[in-house]
Amino acid sequence: MTPPPTTFPCPLEAPAVSTNAQLFERAQRSIPGGVNSPVRAFRAVGGTPRFISRAEGAYMWDAEGTRYIDYIGSWGPMILGHGHPAVLEAVLSAAREGFSFGAPTEREVELAEAIIERVPSIEQVRLVSSGTEAGMSAIRLARGYTGRSKIIKFEGCYHGHADALLVKAGSGLATFGHPTSAGVPPEVVQHTLVLEYNNVEQIEAAFAAHGADIACVMIEPIAGNMNFVRAAVPFVKRIRELCDQHGALFVFDEVMTGFRVALGSAQSVYAQAIPGFTPDISVFGKVIGGGMPLAAFGTSRRVMEKLAPLGPVYQAGTLSGNPVATACGLATLREISRPGFYEALGARTRTLVQGLQAAADAAGVPFVVDSEGGMFGFFFTSTLPQNYTQVMATDQARFNRFFHGLLDRGVYLAPALYEAGFVSAAHTEADIAATVAAAADVLRAE
Repeated sequence: MTPPPTTFPCPLEAPAVSTNAQLFERAQRSIPGGVNSPVRAFRAVGGTPRFISRAEGAYMWDAEGTRYIDYIGSWGPMILGHGHPAVLEAVLSAAREGFSFGAPTEREVELAEAIIERVPSIEQVRLVSSGTEAGMSAIRLARGYTGRSKIIKFEGCYHGHADALLVKAGSGLATFGHPTSAGVPPEVVQHTLVLEYNNVEQIEAAFAAHGADIACVMIEPIAGNMNFVRAAVPFVKRIRELCDQHGALFVFDEVMTGFRVALGSAQSVYAQAIPGFTPDISVFGKVIGGGMPLAAFGTSRRVMEKLAPLGPVYQAGTLSGNPVATACGLATLREISRPGFYEALGARTRTLVQGLQAAADAAGVPFVVDSEGGMFGFFFTSTLPQNYTQVMATDQARFNRFFHGLLDRGVYLAPALYEAGFVSAAHTEADIAATVAAAADVLRAE
């Protein structure tokens, strides 16, 4: 007699849960910390994470039905807002044709061409699935091209969770880094030098000591993982000069800033201040995927020819150039390329940060803001920080109170002092006004 088939409970049949707290408790039983990316756990600010059930335009709704004005935008990709009609139609159409083929498609060629057309420093591009993958691959390419091992990064810049990049600064000037994550052996980061952001003297000392061995310098031109800190123009200019002088490559990590701060990305902003400026390798993510898992790295044809299958630097990915993701990214790039898009987006973002600054000034609260395109940041201090140490000295307790005050009033900021904010084309004047009014209310209570 054949035994009856074994049956297992289906997760889709789990009892309905209506509150964020209940969902978080349930999540912690099956997912480490209850989240799939650490900052979502609200550990930095305290309290219960909001479990989002849906989003539209500039808004998100949580499991309890509460609506929030969204200034995370999926950590940057949703530059058009959630569910833009043209993007949604492109994704649905592509999904009907097939989710993944494991073979080349015309659409990935179109997306590569679209990126190259908008970023003059790039002649060829390789599509991948995440910013971490793109950053890791860019470093491998730089090492393969130069035949060198050492890399320079800056404290406070985040380039994904590849082992060689999970490092903190050493104890002295231009020292090698030490792992900041368990599971990363010290020997893996022995070739990574970690310097202070915006410190010209340190970068000069590093090249003086190790110039012949440095493969690349990697930087976030606007560091969005220590809130919003710009690389000073003289700092960027000096790195460019030192890389040229010593034969190293200058890598711009534009996973966050790419197509977010300008159509030509952050490198176009620096080119306005530094005539002829270009990075050697550019890394993109977020906006180019429009909310789908997609990233890229690119540079000159001469350097990219070192990549397999043409050259000895190996890189591959099953879902690279995914047809649904490329459809989403292409539709997004088409919409943001419309005349006047960035002028309007930048003006909307400036209205927000100026309103926040005015509210803080009226309340007598130390507060500074900055923005570029659709990206912004603020700190509870009297002067804009220039590096990670200065960011860490700002008033985190006040930020946490401000975050929860706005959250209680229906405004969703990043749940950590160290994260930038994002405005989308879907945010209206009324949304901005409501946000500023909520901020003023919270700041008056300080």
